[in-house]
Amino acid sequence: MSALGVSVAIVVFACGTYALRVSGVLLRARVALSAGALASLDRSIVCLLVAVALTSMLFDGNDFGGPARVVGVSAGAIAAWFKAPLVAVVFVAAGVTALLRLSGIA
Repeated sequence: MSALGVSVAIVVFACGTYALRVSGVLLRARVALSAGALASLDRSIVCLLVAVALTSMLFDGNDFGGPARVVGVSAGAIAAWFKAPLVAVVFVAAGVTALLRLSGIA
């Protein structure tokens, strides 16, 4: 694909994204959702975020990310579960992953 084609695709996607965001703001004032629908939307957002996190944790491109990454992210998740500060969660995840990779577990 040429540079012009890539540039056009980026502009089209940017305009589409902006249009979706603006339509959400404008429609929010006109459309009333029930409490059940709002709860379903909240759950679907959580499911989407968990799915993205799991695929990022388990895969590196098309290949398995390795057991060290899985254990490190799991250790970070446990630290987050216990309400550790974000910096501590990142250091726990990175530290566990680094120690496992240093010990030969890739």
